Amino acid sequence: MKIVGVGCGPGMMTAEAVAVLRGAALIYGSARAIALARDALPPGCEVHEIADYRNLRSLPDHAVVLSTGDPMLAGLGYLPGDVVPGISSLQVAFARLKIPLARAAVVAAHGKDHARAVAGAREEVLLGRVVFLIADPAFDVKALAAALPPGTRLAVCEDLGYPAERIVVGTGAEPPAPRGDLFVVVAGEF
Repeated sequence: MKIVGVGCGPGMMTAEAVAVLRGAALIYGSARAIALARDALPPGCEVHEIADYRNLRSLPDHAVVLSTGDPMLAGLGYLPGDVVPGISSLQVAFARLKIPLARAAVVAAHGKDHARAVAGAREEVLLGRVVFLIADPAFDVKALAAALPPGTRLAVCEDLGYPAERIVVGTGAEPPAPRGDLFVVVAGEF
């Protein structure tokens, strides 16, 4: 099995990812991942939208599994097989905000306990790190802002890599608000 990162937005697949996909006969992915990879899929390739993520470990050895962004950043990199890295939302957000990746502390809140994620983000910010928080549509940016010192900078980065990309910077006292469901939050001194 190969797990291939397809990037976080259109045009963000690596040459290695494209080469693997062009040689694939059996592909699985989310609707979004399939859409991002569509132009690299060979004719006649069997493509399946993932219905049950619990069954991915039982896929045949020749299967290619698509992962949005990079498989090792809260993606499907836990699956057995080779991982082909992709351009992640972390890389894009930090590049757009001109923050060195070495300052990043990753906090996953997507599908997780949001209160625990907020507490973890606060701890990292107080240690001087710049938090990259992977959010889900229900994540409350105001709750994160309330847990941070009022002068802490916060950025909501939405639809990274897409034409509607939007990055809004505020503070703990005046946090930016997401408009859509596909967003991450960056918090700290930057």
